[in-house]
Amino acid sequence: MISLVVIIRLIGGFQYWEWFTFDLLLRLRPSEPTDERIIIIGITEEDIRKAGTYPLSDQQIAKLINTLQQYEPRAIGLDIVRDIPVAPGHQKLVKIFENSDNLIGVEKILSPRIAKPPKLSKDKIGFVDILIDLDGKTRRSLLGSLKPENPQDYGFSFPLKLAEVYLKKDGILLKNGLNDPNAMRFNSVEIPRFFSHTGAYQKTDNFGVQSLLNFRNNVNPFRRLSLEDIEQDKFNPNWLKDKVILIGVTAPSIKDFVNTSAVKSRELPGQIYGVEFQAHVVSQIISAVENKRPFLNSWHEIFEYLWIIVWGLLGLMISGFIVSPQNSFLTTFLSAITLAIISYLLLLIGWWIPLIPSLLALGLNGILLASFFQYQRKVKAEIETRQLTIENAFTTIHNGPLQTLANLLKNVKDQKIPKDHLLQELDILNQEIRNVGENLKLDSLRQEETLLLGNGSKLNLNHPLHQLFYQVYTETLTRNLPNFITVKIKARSFDPIEDNHINYQQKRELCQFLEESLCNIGKHANGVTRINATGKNKEGFYYLVIKDNGFKQFSNYEGKGTQQCQRLAKNIGGTFKRECLTSRGTLCQLKWPLNPSDSIGQKIRQLFK
Repeated sequence: MISLVVIIRLIGGFQYWEWFTFDLLLRLRPSEPTDERIIIIGITEEDIRKAGTYPLSDQQIAKLINTLQQYEPRAIGLDIVRDIPVAPGHQKLVKIFENSDNLIGVEKILSPRIAKPPKLSKDKIGFVDILIDLDGKTRRSLLGSLKPENPQDYGFSFPLKLAEVYLKKDGILLKNGLNDPNAMRFNSVEIPRFFSHTGAYQKTDNFGVQSLLNFRNNVNPFRRLSLEDIEQDKFNPNWLKDKVILIGVTAPSIKDFVNTSAVKSRELPGQIYGVEFQAHVVSQIISAVENKRPFLNSWHEIFEYLWIIVWGLLGLMISGFIVSPQNSFLTTFLSAITLAIISYLLLLIGWWIPLIPSLLALGLNGILLASFFQYQRKVKAEIETRQLTIENAFTTIHNGPLQTLANLLKNVKDQKIPKDHLLQELDILNQEIRNVGENLKLDSLRQEETLLLGNGSKLNLNHPLHQLFYQVYTETLTRNLPNFITVKIKARSFDPIEDNHINYQQKRELCQFLEESLCNIGKHANGVTRINATGKNKEGFYYLVIKDNGFKQFSNYEGKGTQQCQRLAKNIGGTFKRECLTSRGTLCQLKWPLNPSDSIGQKIRQLFK
């Protein structure tokens, strides 16, 4: 899943989704104050109607610039094409071009080209070319580039030139970057360059010097006046003094729009005027230098993909370790919310990180893959249930009918049993086998919390464990096993035990362990006269010990019963031992911790499980 997400991102499969999310997060940022250093003089529909024609004549433009210069702005940007004269008043405009040191005109260097205004020197020209992404929206600004018609001529953008004129008055000059020599900087503030794999972009043409645009988030990011406002003095002179003034068209009929979803537009949903776009670029540069407002950066590709992989692995851990589907979904959902919040907070300080691929890697592993884990757990649980059923069936048969059968075979071999008694024993064996079958069927259907002993008695596993031990001991010694006849001392003592951490299956197996140990004495401990069964709480452990004083041939051979005991001991984090006593008799001991969390071995087993 993680590899699939990485591969799709490498080939650009998430670009549109990531661009959409990027714009959305930018739009959701807290509103910023209006940048008072920049003012837009917009040529409105009303201005065009009064002028009677469009484009406005050179005389009207010259008059407007002359009026604005009286208020001593730092820079004036004429974002209106003037590659050819528009009579009348052309010479007046040319004269203003020649005498205005703070005036910046525009050209277009990419196809289709638009020439610069005549008589305006090269250092007073900036290009207004706009870079459009594959979804038709703009997120980058082109700050500098070689001109295609003249590869020896390097041009700067219109907003960069305006920012340069504005900052130059404070002694801040445009220079090459320090960290990146191909970048641009003002003092120590370096404008981060856009590369072909910046953020969500994949193999994008990064010609010239480009930068991600950090739009000012405000419905009214800049103060706007109309041509009529200037002509009729409907403004505060302080709005213009020492400011950057951009003159452009804000009439919908001219269709000078830039598509963007990163800011809220007060007039055109999903669009802003071209002059407003240029104002955003100027504002970004000046605000970064004077106010430390962050530029937009992205991580190196390696760190971006490590970020995606980390969240994918988190989803894998959620689906692998959380058993409940509801809890798995909830944890994944909360993790996704956390990821979105982290992405949003980082964007506030200027870092664009991969959100959509990380969410997909997390979600696919945390939710979709969880269904596979749930299926795997279900299959495993069914297998374990079958195995437990088989083991319970074997133990029940082993402690019941097989014990009767073993005793019967021994008597037949020794020719110690009359025919009538043989038939009686066979009838008992038949009934025991039938009882086992019926009990297993009922347990399977009803899932009863019961235990069937070899003599046909049924115990309720809801009773405390030490009481069950007493019942098992009493019931088992009533069975017709040969060596029980010689027993004279039957001692038993079982300390109460907190069995909250022991499930029904473990209770059943502990009782079966006690039953089998007693049955082994009844079959094999010849001459036994004393059977001692004890259960003791000692130093955080419970010791279940069965001892006898009979003669029995001791063997290291591990039969099915011994293997069952060892498996039980491992399951409850304890140990099992069977040993021959020095004089005579055998000891069987099962030891397990009363609190499994106190056992390091138990912790390790749970971890690996």
